Amino acid sequence: MKAIVCGANGAMGKLVQASLGSHLAGCVSIDGENGVPKTFAELGEGNADVVIDFSHHSAVFSVLEYAKKTGCGAVIATTGHTPEEKQAIAEAAKTVPIFYSGNMSLGIAVLCRLAKQAAQSFPDADIEILEVHHNRKVDAPSGTAHMLFEAVKEVRPQAIAHCGRHGEAKRTPQEIGISSLRMGNVVGIHEVHICTPSQTLTLRHEAHNRAMFADGAVEAARFLLGKAPGLYNMTSLLEA
Repeated sequence: MKAIVCGANGAMGKLVQASLGSHLAGCVSIDGENGVPKTFAELGEGNADVVIDFSHHSAVFSVLEYAKKTGCGAVIATTGHTPEEKQAIAEAAKTVPIFYSGNMSLGIAVLCRLAKQAAQSFPDADIEILEVHHNRKVDAPSGTAHMLFEAVKEVRPQAIAHCGRHGEAKRTPQEIGISSLRMGNVVGIHEVHICTPSQTLTLRHEAHNRAMFADGAVEAARFLLGKAPGLYNMTSLLEA
């Protein structure tokens, strides 16, 4: 496998390069520092099998354009995409294999599965999602919190995300509360609380370091090898 890293000068981009080792085919970074090409045009087409994007959600159009032009796959590991950007990802997946996930951790994939199972087992329970990240994180709620909500929504189609609370905030039976904390250098903590009048079940995942996300992205890239065009995610990887 040969992979290009987009966002190569960022913290996650550097970790992905380390995880790839000899499988690194090239780098792109919009800042152009360290001699890294700013654009895919500067990089050239090369012979990559996949692009791993850990840059910024706004870069997704250039990543998808490169993937479609060269026929390689793409691992979209950024979060905070706009509806237009999500639509572009879905359209590109008709032409090339795309792996798209708000979190590249296998543990989070398991957490999503457990949250779905718990919501199904306790159909009348109140469910609250809590996510905690470092004070530099831009988007809130996190992409992972949205993944957890969508997992619950699969068995509760009428569920409505309620992000944050203030003023008069009596909950409704349909809502799933999502709360965000930003502090210090926390890598990532996600909790799902399933509460009935008689008991509470708490599911929790804590990331100890960011290398787990880089390793997960590389595993996602390997997963795409030989895959037909389509939109894949961590559930796809778990079930492979």
